[in-house]
Amino acid sequence: MIRAVVFDVGECLVDETREYGTWADWLGVPRHTFAATFGAVIARGLDYRETFQVFRPGFDLAEQRAARAAAGQPEHFGEEDLYPDVRPALKQLRADSLWVGVAGNQTVRAGRILRSLDLPADMIGTSDDWGASKPDVAFFERVAEAAPCETQEILYVGDRLDNDIRPAAAAGMATALIRRGPWGVIQQHDPDAIRLPTLRIDSLEELPEKVAQLNAGGR
Repeated sequence: MIRAVVFDVGECLVDETREYGTWADWLGVPRHTFAATFGAVIARGLDYRETFQVFRPGFDLAEQRAARAAAGQPEHFGEEDLYPDVRPALKQLRADSLWVGVAGNQTVRAGRILRSLDLPADMIGTSDDWGASKPDVAFFERVAEAAPCETQEILYVGDRLDNDIRPAAAAGMATALIRRGPWGVIQQHDPDAIRLPTLRIDSLEELPEKVAQLNAGGR
């Protein structure tokens, strides 16, 4: 039985197109060049932060986030950056008596923005809040501690094999892989993208019905 559904943030709930576009602007490189390099870095199995090193060796992301904020150009996302299927899916899951959480690798600032959006969620947590980042096991332990059910009754929803599906499955959770965003598209043919997820979806609109089917089969 699935009793809790917990969502990653970037490319699961939030379309990060605008965010990464502003990073290209900050670096002074064309957005399409930045995007192409970003995809190439991911396809090679490297940390996405290596993209910044291509354009500016020695780039420190945390330092540059602070510099952007000081310059009046902080990272930002809002209601307009949520994928259109987010609110309907979260609302339906709660209507189906499931506990809904949001937990991703995000800054404290991003956590405040997420909470200001008043999403239909019972919990919002970030890696900076918890002092633990995906794919570390400590992050998923915090998710399990927050959810009001057993670890195996949690469905973790994410777009990445490396940060979401593999570590959540290793922690004993059920998983749902959503195939959108750079990682979702680039990693979709990896054998683990077929073998590991409990569910594979292209939209969050599919999720409430698929969870209901899972639970019906488990009764």
